[in-house]
Parts: sequence; structure tokens; C-alpha cells
Amino acid sequence: MQTIPLCPITGLPATRRIQPISARLIIDLWRGTFGVATERQLAEIDYFGLWESPCGLAFFEPMLAGDEVFYVELHRRGDFGPILASPRNARAEFRRVAELVQPGEKVLDVGCGEAALAPYLAHAIYVGLEPHPHATAAKSGIRSETIVQHAASHPDEYDVVCASHVIEHVSDPLGFARDLVQCVKPGGRLCIVVPSRISALTEIPNFVLNAPPHHLSWWNEDALQTLAHRLDLISEALEPVPFSFDSLIYWMGRVAPKLTGERYFRAHWIWHGALAWSWLAGRTGYALFDVPASARPSGLMLIARKPS
Repeated sequence: MQTIPLCPITGLPATRRIQPISARLIIDLWRGTFGVATERQLAEIDYFGLWESPCGLAFFEPMLAGDEVFYVELHRRGDFGPILASPRNARAEFRRVAELVQPGEKVLDVGCGEAALAPYLAHAIYVGLEPHPHATAAKSGIRSETIVQHAASHPDEYDVVCASHVIEHVSDPLGFARDLVQCVKPGGRLCIVVPSRISALTEIPNFVLNAPPHHLSWWNEDALQTLAHRLDLISEALEPVPFSFDSLIYWMGRVAPKLTGERYFRAHWIWHGALAWSWLAGRTGYALFDVPASARPSGLMLIARKPS
């Protein structure tokens, strides 16, 4: 009998299994796409299930997050630095956070990487957390701590707490978000940014960056609103986030053969060929054109207030 997993936000049983995915396929995609070996983490798993919860969250079961070794290898081989640092990829969510922060307020940036948000907050007190120190340069204001560690010693300290493109990587999104909230002052704000489930990200066949042990959950508006409700927060806004650092994904999704929808991963030469075509043609589009203003947004931003 098939065991139905529980939604990691609501705790309710999943409503349907979108598809089973062979762990062997995921392992092969990581090695073939990025040259990253994942057997050490995934070898004991036969299949991942991609499930949909009552709140609209899609999640993988088991929710196995990448460890330090995985991310060291991915950053080394993926060489994402030039894309993230490109001036054409200024991130709209960072500008939005800067609008919310008042002069002199204290901001916590969780999963900050190389603190790309910090330059937008010259008028505030910035603290960044990055548990994977390989991803950071030697910059002041960045602490090599997890949110669990930081929340235990800094409760109710920050006017604004941000987590941009982080919660989809963690195996316990509700617990992670609760630790974020613990750091927020009463009356302060929490800002969470996620890739949108309905976007170019899920239009690329066999796109392993959207799979374990990297992405463990896929988010939509209902899932974010449900998260805010579970955290007893006052939801102030749920805003679209346009493409920026992920503009290459827009072009890959635009040129990708339309294979996804009922399934997203398949061990078939047509799907592997579609991924290769998306990569090659998408890079050409990315090099020649900007993302159209009419493009469907790539992400979602929840802005919620902690009750006073």
C-alpha cells in the first residue's frame, strides 16, 4: 500500500502524487548536467515522490537536503558567480526590501550568500547568515551560523528578517520559518522570496536544479499564505518577483519543448535532448535579449508582520 506523506506546512495528508521519480535518474542528471556526484546522499533511495498538498505546495518525499559537500561541488562546477554578479541581474526583491526598511533599522538576511542584499541597505544595520561559508567572501556582517543557532541567541531582535530563495532548500520549511519569526521584533516584518511553481522553472524538462537535494519544495501563492497563517503572522502583501539573476531560466523555459505538466522528469532520450536544446538555445536568447517586461514573473514575495 502506498504511504501518503504529510504536507510539511499543514501536516495534512498530500492530496495526490504528481509523479514518482527514480533516484537513479536524479543522480544521473546531476552528474550529466553539472558533473556533481550525489550517490553518497541518494544511493539508499529508490524513488522520490513529487506530491501536492492541500495548500498547493508541491514537495518531494523524502525531503533530503543537500549537505556541505554537495554545495561546495555545485558552486565549484556550476560557476554561478558571474551570473549573480552581473549588473543586468539586479534583483527586484532586494530593492523592495530596501523600500520597507527604515533608516537605522536592523535587518537579518538568512542564507545571504555573498551578502548581495547589503549594498541596498546602507541606511540600515545589516547582519547576514550563511551556513555554507564556502559561498561567501570574507565580508563583515556575515556570520557562519544556521538560523536555529541564531534564533536561540537573538530572539525578537530584528525589524526585518529576510530569506530569499532559501526555504525551498530546507527539509523542514515550517520549522525554518518559525526560527525566522523568532528573530523578528513584535511589529516587525518577515520577507520570504521563493521561485514560483508556475513559471519557466517547471517548463524545462529534466531540470535537476529544481529537484533534490537542491529544491525540495515548489511554492505558489496559496502555500505562502498558508505558511503565514500557520505562523500567526499578518499577511501584508504577496507580490510577484520579476526575472533577474534567473533570466537564463526564462529563456530556457521559453525555448523548451513543451513536455512538462503531467510529469517533470523522465529517463528518455527525447527528454534529455530537450534539456540540452533548452540549455543551448536558452543561452543564446540570454546573451542577445533582455527578458520581456510582459514575461510571467519568476518568483513570489511574501511580506508579513509579526503582531505587536
